[in-house]
Amino acid sequence: MKKYTLAVVSVLTLLLTSCMASKDTKSTGNLFDTTWELEYISGPRIAFEGLYPNKKPQLTFDQKETKVYGNNGCNGYSAPYTLNGKSLTFGEAGPTTMMFCEGGGEQVFLKQIKQITSYSIDKDGKLNLIQGDVPMMRFKKVAKQ
Repeated sequence: MKKYTLAVVSVLTLLLTSCMASKDTKSTGNLFDTTWELEYISGPRIAFEGLYPNKKPQLTFDQKETKVYGNNGCNGYSAPYTLNGKSLTFGEAGPTTMMFCEGGGEQVFLKQIKQITSYSIDKDGKLNLIQGDVPMMRFKKVAKQ
């Protein structure tokens, strides 16, 4: 009877562990299979629409190249990133176009993204970029890759 109980517990543990592992892979996969558009940024006292009157920042994560690319609300944006579990940091942005844009949101975005330390995808499917334990930027899905 002890062997039977041990076998059942072992199988249940294995099933539970494999389900949890596939859930983590799925949430990370969501990070890579989507273009994300900024809908909230913490800090500035200027209204969000005032910061980004013409175009909202967008990000797409390239898993193979370990780079993120898109736009920063004005100019093109690309930077290396480091991902380890839920820990996420961004390197220095690469060369960009040099367009002049209204609102000043580009500098706010560039400053804020350098301070990110982790990420989460919430129950509504929103990508939260976090500094310490405070969500600083929130993105919504706008396109599947």
